Amino acid sequence: MTRSKEPEQAAQWVWLARIRRPQGRKGEVFADILTDFPEKFVDRRQLWLVADPNSPRAKSNPAPREVELVAHWLHKGGIVLHFGISNSISDAETLAGLIVAIPLTDRAPLADDEVYIADLIGCTLFDVAGETPVSVGTIEDVDRTAGPVALLVVQSQGSEGEILIPFAKRFIREIDLAGKRLVMALPAGLVDLNASGKP
Repeated sequence: MTRSKEPEQAAQWVWLARIRRPQGRKGEVFADILTDFPEKFVDRRQLWLVADPNSPRAKSNPAPREVELVAHWLHKGGIVLHFGISNSISDAETLAGLIVAIPLTDRAPLADDEVYIADLIGCTLFDVAGETPVSVGTIEDVDRTAGPVALLVVQSQGSEGEILIPFAKRFIREIDLAGKRLVMALPAGLVDLNASGKP
C-alpha cells in the first residue's frame, strides 16, 4: 500500500471532518462533515488525523498521523468513522477534537463549473446586483450545517459586522480564485437582513 507523503504546511491539508465524540463501543467516533463530497469516503482508506490549530488540543497533538479507515456511515447529519487505531471507547475519546484530513494533492478533481467551498475563504465578495459593484467584505468561514445550501461567513468592511450569504448558484456571476474574488448578484436587502452588526 502506498503511503501519502505528509504535507509540510497546514495550508496543504484538506479538512474532511471534525471528530466530536465516541460513537458506539468498538472505537467508532462521530464527526461533523467538513467536505463538499462526503460520498468520497467510500474511495478513501488512508486518511490523516491532524490537530485543529484553533483548538486547545493542538499543543498536545502536534504531529499529523496517517490512519486506516475501516468503516464509515452517515448518521444524524454527521458521519461515524472507525479507524484501525481505535478499538475501544477509551481509544475513541483520545481522538475527540482532531481533524480528519487528506493532503491537498489527494483531493478529488472537480468539473469546470465546480469549486471547493473551502477555497473561497479569504476571497473578497462583490455584489453586482446594482448599477455599481459593491465590495461586501472578506469571506472568513463557511457554515455547512445551516441547511442544504452552505452559508458564506463574510466579515463586512462597514458597520454590518458578520454577514451570512447563501452560496447559491443562481447568485453567482464569477469565481476568480487566483484573484481571490467572488462576484455575486445578491437579492435586494439580503446583506442587511443577514448582518449581525445591525441593531
